[in-house]
Amino acid sequence: MQFNSAIDPDTLRAYEETHYRVLGDAPATLRIGHANPELAKLHRAFDVDCSAFVTAANPFSTLTRATDNAVRQAALAEQLGGMGLRFIEGIGEHPSGTWPGEPSFLVLGITLSDAKQLSMQYRQNAIVWCDSDTVPQLILLR
Repeated sequence: MQFNSAIDPDTLRAYEETHYRVLGDAPATLRIGHANPELAKLHRAFDVDCSAFVTAANPFSTLTRATDNAVRQAALAEQLGGMGLRFIEGIGEHPSGTWPGEPSFLVLGITLSDAKQLSMQYRQNAIVWCDSDTVPQLILLR
């Protein structure tokens, strides 16, 4: 894919290749551009037609200490709860294993606008957006 972005092309490629794993009782692995039947089941179970996979970890893809990431992720969880949103823990992992997995959340029913705004607040480069077709899309924020 070609992107017009301030984000380094190698970083963009890594985002496209990452496995975005939803944990919990109904696990799913989201891949950019690939429809996901497990995600479709989650959308139906929670009666939503969209979701976003977001993180507060490693702002602007700068490797940050695990303890700092945990604090940021806890703040994100508190904010999501305060917004009345339902979310499931996840982790973003590149198959090469060269970058530590990033704690994340699949946020159910969040609007694209809210997901973008929230992720920009936590200084993220991108989110994974899942519309009613359950084909995860990489949405760049810079």
